[in-house]
Amino acid sequence: MTALALRMLRHRAGSVAATLVALAAGVMILMSMGTLTESGLLFRPQPQRYAAADIVVAHRDITFTSKTFDGETERTTVALPEGGTVPDTLADQIRQLPGVTAAVADTSIPVVPLAAASVPVTGHGWSSAALTPYRLLAGVAPRADGEVVLDARAAGALHSGQQVDLLVGGSPRRYRISGIAQGSGPAAVFFTDDHAAALNPHPGRVDAVGLIAVDRAALTPAVERLAEAAGAKVYTGADRGLAERSDSADAQELLVIVGASFGGYVAMLILAVVAGTIGLSVRHRRRDLALLRAIAATPGQVRRMIMAEAALLSGVAAVLGVPAGAVASHWLHGELVARGFVPEAFPMASGVLSGVAAVVATTLVAVLSALIAARRVTAIRPTEALGEVAVEPARSGRVRLGFGVAALVGATSSSAFTVGTSGQAALAGAIGMLYLFVTAVALLAPWINRAAARLLAPVLRRVWGASGYLASANLRANAQGMATVLTALVLAVGFGGSVWFLQDNLERQTVAQSRDGTLAEHALVSAAGLPATAADQARQIQGVRAATPVRRTSVIVKVFDGAESVAARAIDPDGAAATMDLDVTAGSLADLRGATIAVSSVRASGQGWELGEHVDVWLGDGTPATLRVAAIYRRGLGFGDILLDRETVAGHTSRNLDDEILIRADAGAPLADLAARYPTSRVVPAADLTGRLAEDLAISAWLNKLLIGVMVGYAALAAANTMVVAALARRRELAVLRLAGVTRRQIKNMVHAEQSGLLGVALAIGAAIAAVTLAAVVNALTGDPIPYVPPLGWAAVLGGASLLALTTTVLPIGRLLRASPIENIGLRE
Repeated sequence: MTALALRMLRHRAGSVAATLVALAAGVMILMSMGTLTESGLLFRPQPQRYAAADIVVAHRDITFTSKTFDGETERTTVALPEGGTVPDTLADQIRQLPGVTAAVADTSIPVVPLAAASVPVTGHGWSSAALTPYRLLAGVAPRADGEVVLDARAAGALHSGQQVDLLVGGSPRRYRISGIAQGSGPAAVFFTDDHAAALNPHPGRVDAVGLIAVDRAALTPAVERLAEAAGAKVYTGADRGLAERSDSADAQELLVIVGASFGGYVAMLILAVVAGTIGLSVRHRRRDLALLRAIAATPGQVRRMIMAEAALLSGVAAVLGVPAGAVASHWLHGELVARGFVPEAFPMASGVLSGVAAVVATTLVAVLSALIAARRVTAIRPTEALGEVAVEPARSGRVRLGFGVAALVGATSSSAFTVGTSGQAALAGAIGMLYLFVTAVALLAPWINRAAARLLAPVLRRVWGASGYLASANLRANAQGMATVLTALVLAVGFGGSVWFLQDNLERQTVAQSRDGTLAEHALVSAAGLPATAADQARQIQGVRAATPVRRTSVIVKVFDGAESVAARAIDPDGAAATMDLDVTAGSLADLRGATIAVSSVRASGQGWELGEHVDVWLGDGTPATLRVAAIYRRGLGFGDILLDRETVAGHTSRNLDDEILIRADAGAPLADLAARYPTSRVVPAADLTGRLAEDLAISAWLNKLLIGVMVGYAALAAANTMVVAALARRRELAVLRLAGVTRRQIKNMVHAEQSGLLGVALAIGAAIAAVTLAAVVNALTGDPIPYVPPLGWAAVLGGASLLALTTTVLPIGRLLRASPIENIGLRE
């Protein structure tokens, strides 16, 4: 049957091209998403800082255990946003174990060289240099608090005996260079161990303990027992790289999340598109297939032929889609690096596994879709199929109707749930509502088409006359066949009008909340961080009415059966009401002192937290904390979902420094003197913070919009493919009309009337679904029931869908009308 399948394919150029495009694009997209996931899953950071250590003890993540509905134990591991620490006494305990050559406590100290040509460095105690190792090229180890050893890359032209200015802990300090070292790890500066302990941003705790052992295998069990008692983990071999703080770890998590989540959505979309395209193509060939049955071909032979066609097209699609997927993956990697999502040195997978998986997945979908469609067609008797015109049966299955009604009821229930809740639960309900509505339309499309044809019949006849009458009759007769077209259009408009505009609403609301809630006129900012004393010095300046230090961090909260990291800010509540207005709805920011927490209304609703309630959270370094809810506020997008007292997070952030200080001051206050005290800092208008926030949001939104654009684009491709296949399948129908005396102009008007009716229904349904979904999500996240739509937004979505529908129908129909009706009156479809 393969040879027959090849011959059949040569005579169906239109449907073959449409199916091939859907399959090849599917392979390309799936391979690109799969390459991201593959790169994240296969990445194993190579140990650099601890390359010479046999064992590393560190606290880099936290695991939560919960019970599922069926009683099974489920574990969720969350990386600690602030890196995590271990007690400094752990190193002393490990040194007592037999077989330990050395156990070194390593502390990371934020250091910024003030020389213009210096590279970013991290400070450590000199004894930890052996963990990489770093070796002296010149000079000696530091012996006093005022001496340092510089990494050769950080030293540049400096040499032993010279002075170097460093910004340590946010304050400028001058040191004498006692030596120059070289190592394979990151650029570093080394202090004496005692001075490093004094500068440690986490008093009493260290980042990790590195061990050099005689027999690693024999020592590991004993170290694991001590580590478990301290709440830490043991890393050996290649896993030592996991104990190091690296941007690559964040990139790895991002790639896995993006590739897996969006890849799953795209996979479902591709499944629907490919299945619909192949199913429509097979249904339009009923007469050809019935003719094969009439000349003694068995149903099994016909099914095998159709499946062979799908397999052959999948093979060609693989040849086209895999190279395109490789090019798309390479381009995507470059864009991710350019926008700071992924470090330039992060290794991307070759995509071989992803390519194979994408080809296998699309081939299985194509073959199974062909089998399902073929079983429906071969179930018809040959004589019955030969007697049918190229119109779908008038009756649709009751099973389909039942599932369609169930999906519609589910979507309605989900909309009621979404309107009645807020926060993450409402967001999940809104997304589920979108998919349920689209599913309901797909299942109920035949009935929707028939009802729309009856309602639109008077309008079509009035506008297009006899052509309108033929159009309404065709819409009723082809209600089942046009179901796929309606679904594709609704899918494109629904996704484009809801998911795309959601990102615009989030950006707009975030910037608006930040602008409206910032009462301060100025801000002291520094990428290197500001010491805790900077806010006190700002308050002492004449003309300064209030100064609020802001320290950015994260906390971990339990969500449903798992946990997640939530961005947070820590502030000094004294005078905060004069510098920021968070639109507090319950409690007061003045009560944000000690073991307290303020949360946004969205987060409070999602977590079920109420004012005065004590809630359990974990600080950024994994330290558990029970905090009382002191205030609930509305402007969570602009200021973060969680606010803490700065004293609560002291010693629990990676650098223990403030990121900015909001200043409310009279005109002419000498704020420039404040910036001069802290190198790398500057005083900027508070409005610049909002502008920088908008830029950061635009960068982060780029990835979301790209992936959403892929989904919307593929949905549009599905609509185009479906309409082209449906139009080309009408050659015999149009030939009969022309032989019956209908002119070309009347046929074109009939087609225009049909498309106008179908397009109007699709746009109305798609726009309604998009509007309901968008309004529900925006209301859940911002509290605003009326979403923002860019001025040209709906025009682009509706106009694009209209142009797509008309182009993909008018052009194929025009091609068919240029041929003689005698040529198209045969059985070929």
